[in-house]
Amino acid sequence: MRPQTSPPLVSVVIVSWNAQSYLTKCLASLNERAFAGPMEIIVVDNGSSDGSPESVEEKFPAVRLICNRENLGFAKANNIGILNCRGRYVCLVNSDVEVAEGCIAHLVDYCEQQGDVGMAGPRILGCDGRPQPSCRGFPGVWNMFCSALALDTLFPGVRLFSGYSLSSWPQKEPRPVDILSGCFWLVRREALDEVGLLDESFFMYGEDMDWCKRFWERGWKVAFVPSAEATHYGGASSSNAPTRFFIERHRADLRYWRKHHSAAGVALYFGITCARLFMRAAGYCLAWVVGRPPRGTCEHKIHRSLACLGWMLTRGLKRSQ
Repeated sequence: MRPQTSPPLVSVVIVSWNAQSYLTKCLASLNERAFAGPMEIIVVDNGSSDGSPESVEEKFPAVRLICNRENLGFAKANNIGILNCRGRYVCLVNSDVEVAEGCIAHLVDYCEQQGDVGMAGPRILGCDGRPQPSCRGFPGVWNMFCSALALDTLFPGVRLFSGYSLSSWPQKEPRPVDILSGCFWLVRREALDEVGLLDESFFMYGEDMDWCKRFWERGWKVAFVPSAEATHYGGASSSNAPTRFFIERHRADLRYWRKHHSAAGVALYFGITCARLFMRAAGYCLAWVVGRPPRGTCEHKIHRSLACLGWMLTRGLKRSQ
């Protein structure tokens, strides 16, 4: 890690919770090949018990480490990092992301050329090298209905059915998009100061949809830049409690709908989501009978769907949740 000799052009903020091995790979990838300009790196640890803070101090002494006593959630921890950084661009990177050569440089160059872009994100690849969903459309009643019935999966090239997943678009050229994957954002400081910090009422998940929507509402474009690439291993934190985080994702989606949609829209979304969870549970029950996929996988999916459906029908109905 090179010493900081000038004010950083880019500040990288990484939130981590019990993801030591992923975090080590992430930090190792944030070198001169990713971005050769002045850069600072801040790790905000959310009360990890796996030795992550000690590992950062030992292996990456130039990284600034902020330790929270407990898991404050993704949004709040990122805000802590943002408030402690100085860069003209703020790069929020998940701990389970490995940054490819030139990734941050490509994003910065694009933003420097496009003065109305407030947020930019790279093409996201899985650990198998295949593209993951890097961007999507804002959720609406129609595209949630299409997603619930898997129409966007069955007919990926049909634009009418793929407004949320954007599967009909090959994602080979840079362009403005509604929502960028929350695992990697580069944000212009000027836009950040105008839009504000992440909404901390989103504990984990949902803050990506909310923040991108707020950028657009303030007149700042959100752009996908495929020349920049990063590998997302996925599930570094959520794998510690998969059912809990599955419910948390639905809690966040419901909170987003209540914040940005009418009461009628929320009611329709609620009904569509409950029906989808029931159909998923029923479908995996049938899959369990035939043994494909493996029964252990089916049992996990059935339990997860029914647990989330139970939460939706009880606590999810309460406005305060």
